[in-house]
Amino acid sequence: MPGACGRVLVVDDSQVIRQLMRVILELDGFEVMTATDGVDCLESVRGLRPDLITLDVAMPRLDGLTTAERLRDDPDTGAIPLMLVSATPVGPRPLPVDAVVPKPFDPHELLNHVRHLARGGSRPAPVRLARSLAG
Repeated sequence: MPGACGRVLVVDDSQVIRQLMRVILELDGFEVMTATDGVDCLESVRGLRPDLITLDVAMPRLDGLTTAERLRDDPDTGAIPLMLVSATPVGPRPLPVDAVVPKPFDPHELLNHVRHLARGGSRPAPVRLARSLAG
């Protein structure tokens, strides 16, 4: 049953990545919605009410880190778990996200993070995870 596990908003400018993540997550029972960049995400997030948002870092119009900061600063969206799924190095600095999964990603790793965060699990150590993306 679609959506039984939760709702995930996948934000990535690559149609291939959006489709791949949709298939992986829907096969696991998640309802998946997509946005092409940070602007689309911010315009649609309130109406979609996702349990988790995944963000690419490098996107046109509004990048993933700026989008994450804006989501965190908004009282209506600040508590939604956020996960970066990106090949862009972000370094070991503190990030406004709950997890980081580097591309290319392992589907099992992606699912483990999504399951954990969408079900209200405690936040993993984003700084430690972010180091895996350090350039």
